[in-house]
Amino acid sequence: MKLVTIKTSRFSQIVEMCGKPQVYTVWQKPSADHHLQAQIKKTRVMTILKSESGTDFGIVGFKESKEARYLIFPKSLKRFAEKRIIGIDWALVPE
Repeated sequence: MKLVTIKTSRFSQIVEMCGKPQVYTVWQKPSADHHLQAQIKKTRVMTILKSESGTDFGIVGFKESKEARYLIFPKSLKRFAEKRIIGIDWALVPE
């Protein structure tokens, strides 16, 4: 059994503090995507991954993965940088 000792934050709290995110689809190599690189530098990107149990969780920053989804927020996510984002509510993400 793997014990997770990282601090967590709720997705709804982040949306409240940083605004509603937009889903971002990577169509080219991330290194060649100037818009994505600018958002990464401003710490506005969140990577959504699946846990071993199948639930979604997020991390601040860009982590390239085939299964990952990316959200770009209107404000910086720096204060949540070292935390695992739990309670992903897709109803808070506009289509």
